[in-house]
Amino acid sequence: MIAPVSSGASGWQRAGLTVGAAILLAFVLFWPTFMSMVEVWERSETFAHGYAIFPISLWLIWRRRGVLARMTPRADARGLAAMALAAAGWLLADAGSVNVVAQYAFIALLISTAWAILGWAVVWALFFPLMFLFFAVPVGEFLIQPLMGVTADFTVAMLQFTGIPVYREGTFFSIPSGDWSVVEGCSGLRYLIASVTLGVLYAYLTYRSWKRRLLFSIAAVIVPIFANSGRAYMIVMIAHLSDMKLALGVDHYIYGWVFFGFVMLLLFWIGSFWREDDQPEPALPAEPGTLSRTARLGVLPVAGAAALLVAVAPLYATWLASRPLPAMPALTVAAAAGWQPAPSFTPWVPHWVGADRQVRVPFVREQQTVMLEINYYAAQRQDAELVNSQNFMIRQKDPQWSNVGESLTTVDIAGQPHPVRQAKLRGTDGQRLLVWQWNVVNGRPTVNDLTTKLVLAFDRVRGARDDGASVLIATPYDDVASIDTARATLARFAADMQPAIARALAAVEAP
Repeated sequence: MIAPVSSGASGWQRAGLTVGAAILLAFVLFWPTFMSMVEVWERSETFAHGYAIFPISLWLIWRRRGVLARMTPRADARGLAAMALAAAGWLLADAGSVNVVAQYAFIALLISTAWAILGWAVVWALFFPLMFLFFAVPVGEFLIQPLMGVTADFTVAMLQFTGIPVYREGTFFSIPSGDWSVVEGCSGLRYLIASVTLGVLYAYLTYRSWKRRLLFSIAAVIVPIFANSGRAYMIVMIAHLSDMKLALGVDHYIYGWVFFGFVMLLLFWIGSFWREDDQPEPALPAEPGTLSRTARLGVLPVAGAAALLVAVAPLYATWLASRPLPAMPALTVAAAAGWQPAPSFTPWVPHWVGADRQVRVPFVREQQTVMLEINYYAAQRQDAELVNSQNFMIRQKDPQWSNVGESLTTVDIAGQPHPVRQAKLRGTDGQRLLVWQWNVVNGRPTVNDLTTKLVLAFDRVRGARDDGASVLIATPYDDVASIDTARATLARFAADMQPAIARALAAVEAP
């Protein structure tokens, strides 16, 4: 039993109540950000583990109570600086409607609040339990497409190595026994996130050396990626060898989870050969004998400054959100350079949400047909953003359309290099479409989502205009051999209509 002296006990009582009040204030003021995390935990099985992160972190802190009892909490101005950075990051993320970054900033704000009030020595003693809170943020969806590509590459390569002929188009492939596609559920993201979360926790509890903890955590990242690729190949082979009778229904998922469970048990079993949980934790560095200027100020003044930092960002964000939208005329694009409005030639409709103004017009010239769609956003706000995960060419498992190839590329439009997001779509009716899409921000074309978000967020925070537009053009093509002709059609249309599109956006832009 460790019995702290009475002065230390009273110091912890005062500091504990103060940091608890400050964190409670942060939860109250940033409640929408916290609830945005909870909403994802609730609707997505991939991130359902988020419910357990805060309780696990509290349990890990409780395990360190003996160490904390020997320490003296001391206010630290560096924690206030970290709080200011976290609050600024949250404000920028909120202005750009980037929930993931806002959620990370919220967690960082909680940790830096503890740093400011309790001091660096206490935070270092609780380093892993506090850092573990970041696993509560539901992040990883940006990995879905790369992971789908890895799974498709591995599966096709293994099928060819096995001697089975494969025809592949994007993430769709065909073998003699049937057709397959790698969809979101096949990406292995759920396996990866579960493996990393469990693996990092296992490494912390099992090892004492930070080197071993790091190596096991890296293994927890690599193993599920290869395991998922092997799972996909195994399922295809089971279906192929059973004449497409097995591994197609519920057993498709059962085989996957059983295989993943076996791989994780194997990983933990192998890791147990180097376990160090019977050894004591590494000693913490000694606390300084003399108090810093901030520590001499006491906990309450620093807590007051912390409360101010916690309150400023959400209050300013509320003021930004209260600004009314400007009055805008209808968005219209005039015909130009011989291109004329025409009847619709495709049932495909892009999925861009929340636009303040939208126009979709098919054009024709000399038997060349192009569909133009512009979505204009006068101000960036939640569910009405130029860059949004809900803005896409087609949804996953669309019953009518398949995306058989998408990439970022640079094309020549009117003699100038122009970035575009190029996609090849295939319909169940046999129609194929070549699509170019780009965003226009401050009069410049871009396809870099990160840059677009940052530019618009900075504009919004400093009170400037934060409008932008998505421009999308599409034309039909017959087969792979006619792709170049389709590209030439889109390039010609973009060059001819560029002035008309610029005039249309200038007319609708907020003053």
